[in-house]
Amino acid sequence: MTDLLAPLAAHVQLAAAALLLGLLIALPLTLWASRNARVAQIALGAASLVQTIPALALLALFYPILLWLSGWVGGGIPALGFLPALLALALYAVLPILRNGVTGLANLDPAVLEAADGVGMSAGQKLRLVELPLVAPVLMAGIRTAAVWTIGAATLSTTVGQPSLGDPIFAGLQTQNWALVLKGCAAAAGLALVTDMLLAWAERGIRQRKPRQSWLALAIVFSGVGLSCLPLLHAAPRQVVTIGAKNFSEQYILARLIGSRLEAAGYTVRYREGLGSAVIYRSLASGDIDVYVDYAGTLWANEMKRTDILPPAKMIPAIDTWMQRTSGAHVLGSLGFENAYVFAMRSTDAKARRIATLADLAQASPQLRLGSDLEFLERPEWKSVKAAYPMAFAQSRAFSPTFMYRALQSGTVDVISAFSSDGRIAADKLAVLRDPKGAIARYDALLLLSPRRAKDDTFAKALRPLIDSIPVEKMQNANYTVDRDSDKLTPQQGAQKLDAAIRRK
Repeated sequence: MTDLLAPLAAHVQLAAAALLLGLLIALPLTLWASRNARVAQIALGAASLVQTIPALALLALFYPILLWLSGWVGGGIPALGFLPALLALALYAVLPILRNGVTGLANLDPAVLEAADGVGMSAGQKLRLVELPLVAPVLMAGIRTAAVWTIGAATLSTTVGQPSLGDPIFAGLQTQNWALVLKGCAAAAGLALVTDMLLAWAERGIRQRKPRQSWLALAIVFSGVGLSCLPLLHAAPRQVVTIGAKNFSEQYILARLIGSRLEAAGYTVRYREGLGSAVIYRSLASGDIDVYVDYAGTLWANEMKRTDILPPAKMIPAIDTWMQRTSGAHVLGSLGFENAYVFAMRSTDAKARRIATLADLAQASPQLRLGSDLEFLERPEWKSVKAAYPMAFAQSRAFSPTFMYRALQSGTVDVISAFSSDGRIAADKLAVLRDPKGAIARYDALLLLSPRRAKDDTFAKALRPLIDSIPVEKMQNANYTVDRDSDKLTPQQGAQKLDAAIRRK
């Protein structure tokens, strides 16, 4: 369980900071709303509206907002990691605190308030000596709810580059390492239960007029938060490199491969994994991450907004020129393999239906069900494919990559948008359909450097041996060692095996 200590500490820091910020927002708002019905209506409505936004979407929305603000004020605002996660989770924490506080103050016994007025108490004295002590148990119940919500939602902060207990959960889901998923879930659930128990103890102390019990419970909570902050007291290494990765096995493996080469060159590395395509390139361009692997077609369509298709000899230099002109980032080179979108079917089905190309698939599509990864149906490539081969599937469903392949195996879907470097294609005996019209762009794996690292010759020298060193067969094998159902390797072990294969070349 020692591998959970770092994400657990980061999780506690984030959840505690978000809850504290939520309290700083909610408590003054509670007092104002309790004395102004219009303010109460607006505040509760706004807080309720935030709760209707999925936590994952709220976290993702803060990234472009902070990025825009950073550009507007001339930089200095970190758009990736702690800050967007903090702001999103703090907003989530506001509603239960605000609602309980407003409800508690509104339902105080009028006779008690009249008695306070009768003895000549000022508004401040009445608030401090009468209202707050009476409403404190109800308010504490709201804080307990907010704490549990915040701890649970903090697992999603992995998607914006903030370390948390979501790291083992997301990594385990993508690599089918269910023990890792269970460890992350158990740690998050245990943290939420312990926190709720301690806050419940403090709440009972308030109700029963036992201040020592309340202070002891809160002291234990604060001590736990303090312990989680101890790693922050150590001086950060001077040569820290942040390596980015998207949310599938190949990216985890390549991130560890890059990390091993940089560590050998004397750098200290950290990883920001589980990032989406919409976030990760902008993180590189802004310097929030230093290096990662992306794919030519993704950059071409998503970032450059290009719809034409060029051969690699022209596309890759064009991407590099655009990156240097717009952000100062740099394409160090291609790793030597392509991870393109391909359409795949069970071989028996493809043979029985006589489907060998995307043109054949288009004709049969009304009787078939399509499964895709979480991004494909919203990507330009899907529009390009539909324009070249008019398709009208009976049903289309999106899955995480791991479950997409399982859906095909189980018969839940009939065809999937697979990845050409995925070892499961051969292992599952899938038939890859040809694209005679060339509707899908090239997806050469490119090693990208941030603007700062593009000028670091030592950094580039450490990674340059990886250029053109990974044929697709080696990448497929490494991917499969991590994705297979039995005797699977961790991404770190898969990277070590891939590195050994590269060095034997």
